[in-house]
Amino acid sequence: MATFSRQEFFQQLLQDCLLPTAQQGLDQIWLLLAICLGCRLLWRLGLPSCLKHASTVAGGFLSLYHFFELHMVWVVLLSLLCYLALFLCRHSSHRGVLVSVIILAYLLVGETYMVDTVAWHRMRGAQMIVAMKAVSLGFDLDRGEVSVVPSPVEFMGYLCFVGTVIFGPWISFHRYLEAVQGRPLSCRWLQKVAQSLLLALLCLVLSTCVGPYLFPYFIPLDGDHLLRKWLRAYESAISFRLSNYFVGFLSEATATLAGTGFTKEKDHLEWDLTVSKPLNVELPRSMVKVVTSWNLPMSCWLNNYVFKNALHLGTFSAVLVTYTASALLHGLSFHLAAVLLSLAFITYVEHILRKCLARILSACILSRRCPPDCSHQYRSGLGVRALNLLFGALAIFHLAYLGSLFDVDVDDTTEEQGYGMAYTVHKWSELSWASHWVTFGCWIFYCLIG
Repeated sequence: MATFSRQEFFQQLLQDCLLPTAQQGLDQIWLLLAICLGCRLLWRLGLPSCLKHASTVAGGFLSLYHFFELHMVWVVLLSLLCYLALFLCRHSSHRGVLVSVIILAYLLVGETYMVDTVAWHRMRGAQMIVAMKAVSLGFDLDRGEVSVVPSPVEFMGYLCFVGTVIFGPWISFHRYLEAVQGRPLSCRWLQKVAQSLLLALLCLVLSTCVGPYLFPYFIPLDGDHLLRKWLRAYESAISFRLSNYFVGFLSEATATLAGTGFTKEKDHLEWDLTVSKPLNVELPRSMVKVVTSWNLPMSCWLNNYVFKNALHLGTFSAVLVTYTASALLHGLSFHLAAVLLSLAFITYVEHILRKCLARILSACILSRRCPPDCSHQYRSGLGVRALNLLFGALAIFHLAYLGSLFDVDVDDTTEEQGYGMAYTVHKWSELSWASHWVTFGCWIFYCLIG
């Protein structure tokens, strides 16, 4: 479609891309949705708790087989290995750390030696969810938030919970126990599922049919060679971000459909699970808000189980450890590691610079919005808004630069195997390493005024 005129493009868009993409998406997920609904209805029958846990294990295994076929054994093996580790060190006070080390070793050995790269990368999301759940349970046991090691069927039910085992999101063990209690069905619950599913399909269609052709078909911008490079980078970035929103909204739909993702509001349940906040990413206040809004449950997990445990090393070291942990969870992918570690420096420099400027100018220009009772003299004046808009524009610039690695024109095999170092260096060299130089310049400016 990229070679068509604009008129031909819009004529072909509906029948050749929009409808087929939505149909293919539904074809892939309808069975998972049916299994989630089946388990939800089954838990309403008042079965014994052991049968409820066994049913979610069965539903999780069926979902894994539907998406990964026999390769699902590697996800199940990781789950069993995690339980064995927790059981053997049940009297230790460092179960979270021990489980983390075992999971890291398994993921590295598995990706390097046991399974071919393409198959392993297809399972990466499921492996990540299982790993995050096991690590969080280990630390919760250490902190006393979970009193005893769960039984094998409870543990496997949690790790393979049908609503989160494929697309996520991460949920705590307590959230899982609340889900299998079988909460009442309601119109608000069904509305939340439908809303998240429709938003997921919309993001899928936009990612596939709009993002790659944003310029000049939808937004008729053109210019010199340098401008075209940056427009192309923004196209790649927006397509990648839309695909992330698709997974986020889809995970909201599956998790809610299976009965989790609610808060108790007096005498009723509010189904309010939120995984991503696209507006906070597309119209950002700061890169810090972008990172936290990208995947709220994962951001919560990283903060509670990585950042806080590493904070004794110092703030910057804790930030670096947190992003390194995220990179390792995402697998041995050079371009993802490069993006995440770059984000560590970008967000940290932005945070300390805005904190310093907020102190000097006594203005509400921190990376996060100030509370209503903050002590800053200037809260919402023209200068404050201008500075916040400037940092927001800088965040969009960073997003385009970092997202340029996720090129929509790269063939599927290369994408599944992961982009190598040469590809990463080439793409960022085309943009003159601009984001890294700007970050370095911001750090120098901070040193001069700090």
